[in-house]
Amino acid sequence: MKISILQMPVAFARPDENIQTLRRMIEASMREEPDVLVLPELWRLGFYPQPIAVHADLDGQQSRAVLAELARKNGVNIVGGTVANRREGKVYNTCYIFDRTGTEVASYDKAHLFTPSGERKDFAAGDNAVTFRLDGVLCAVAVCYDMRFPEFIRKLALEDISVLFLPAAWPASRLSHWQILTRARAIENQLYVIAANEAGTDEQGNHLAGHSAILDPWGEAIAEADEGEAILTARLRPGLRQHIRETLNVYADRRPELY
Repeated sequence: MKISILQMPVAFARPDENIQTLRRMIEASMREEPDVLVLPELWRLGFYPQPIAVHADLDGQQSRAVLAELARKNGVNIVGGTVANRREGKVYNTCYIFDRTGTEVASYDKAHLFTPSGERKDFAAGDNAVTFRLDGVLCAVAVCYDMRFPEFIRKLALEDISVLFLPAAWPASRLSHWQILTRARAIENQLYVIAANEAGTDEQGNHLAGHSAILDPWGEAIAEADEGEAILTARLRPGLRQHIRETLNVYADRRPELY
């Protein structure tokens, strides 16, 4: 499986401009012939204009239509970062996933909301963990702050996923946390972590960290960006996860009766 992360420079509160950026970057990325494209968190709006309910995409309709079209047109799977999605009177931070035919195969609402930034006041939390298959590979998605909850990621890992997609809007002020935690989640769960961060600034003008990375199950970065716009591509080795688990089988040595 060949993965391309689109580390987008997101224009704050300008969805049409961001959709054009997305189209431009996807066109450029397809020269690498990836199997999966991965977008960052809140790529349509940035993190995030107020009041979010006014700016949110009603039932994700615009975002879903664009992502489905681009997946179908390019014959590529898309893990669609997240968008602010207004449905049934609430706003969710939602990831939509599409296969090569443009069919929506899964969606996930961010479960852990970042209280220090006020997310809990503006968004409703999701209440499900989600797995899905892309080209036959079992995958899962978590979003940004979800990564700070290792028990949540371990729940996904216990479903025997091979790849964890992690869209984010992570600030430069906590870049070291981003790099340490993404590696830790890959190492302790022995799976690929595809960490797709934004470039640009958030509502308060805070600089976003970039530094998207594709990490193997040893926690090694097989591709890593700097802080600016980037298309990051790497091929995953299909037998590596199994080899690591046979060499150092932490799953066989677990003591779940103790925790």
